Amino acid sequence: MKLIFLLLLGQITPIVVKAVDTPYDAGGSITVTWELDSTWLGKIGRIEIYRYSSAGVSDSLVETLYKPDTIYVDNATEDNIPYFYGVVVYADGEIFGEGRTTEPAVSSQQWFNRKRLSVLIILLVYTIFLMYFIMRARFDKNLFIRKIAGLEAIDEAVGRSTEMGRPILYVMGLGYISDIPTVASLAILKRVAFKAAEYNAQVIVPCFDPIVMVAAQETVREGFIEAGRPDLYNESDIYYLTSDQFGYAAGVDGIMVRQKPGAVFLQGYFFAEALILAETGHSIGAIQISGTTAVTQLPFFIASTDYTLIGEEMYAASAYLSRDPLSLGTIKGEDYIKMILAIIILLGALMETFSIGNHILRDFFSIF
Repeated sequence: MKLIFLLLLGQITPIVVKAVDTPYDAGGSITVTWELDSTWLGKIGRIEIYRYSSAGVSDSLVETLYKPDTIYVDNATEDNIPYFYGVVVYADGEIFGEGRTTEPAVSSQQWFNRKRLSVLIILLVYTIFLMYFIMRARFDKNLFIRKIAGLEAIDEAVGRSTEMGRPILYVMGLGYISDIPTVASLAILKRVAFKAAEYNAQVIVPCFDPIVMVAAQETVREGFIEAGRPDLYNESDIYYLTSDQFGYAAGVDGIMVRQKPGAVFLQGYFFAEALILAETGHSIGAIQISGTTAVTQLPFFIASTDYTLIGEEMYAASAYLSRDPLSLGTIKGEDYIKMILAIIILLGALMETFSIGNHILRDFFSIF
């Protein structure tokens, strides 16, 4: 009543307040906006936002703002219930302006968020590329994907080790079976085991984790069976070493020094022991092929091994080696959508730099 009385006396400036359902959301939210005169900005002390369900219910304070904002999003509402809002502006401890909504606002869920239309379009384009290349890979077994030097060198490394009469050492790092780099490493291990069976070479796989050891045993067994030499498979060559980081590194170094493998594969997730293993392999004269997604260890592998699979090249190994149509189509589809996104980013950067197009790309791809 005091506010109404002061308004009638002209001591309080009326404020236009609007409340609408927050667009493109999952419900439970109402956006409140109001207008402030530019001459007020230096005088405003705080702004209070009130919410009430009807004219006969007492106001409830929902938020207090201490800066001259003109918008507030109320995320504590219930769907399909009408709400009214009031805004009171204080200056120097006194009420300076006041306003209320005349129409109720009702929050509701929307089926589609138009702000994320760009995500939908990219997803559809990617799906088209994906389906196209999967179908193409089924008919074209020689579908081209970029050559990866480290994978091309597997046959060379296994062959060289066999000619020298030395075993092959395969190190899967410190990852667990739930880690994606470990799964990618198993795909490479199968190829190494296949070639080793063809050349009648020994494959030694010391493991950091017992579950990974079991998976590695089955992978090597499959490789020997596919090569038609299951009789050469020796389960005792794939064994659990230790779950201590530097104990594992010391154990693998000991194997290198004693067995002197002709080829060393360092494929998986590595930590501070990466350079220790790679330097020991280099000191015994082994050809080394490394690969990891650990960005901090990649420089050490690049500097101390003969070939290095960098990041996503490990994930592409399965498709590269198996030539499976589903895997090949996925790799090709990802490459094309990455190329399109790179072009969009470059074009958007140029448009923003030279103020071309009135921020069309920036606004279209902004999802917030």
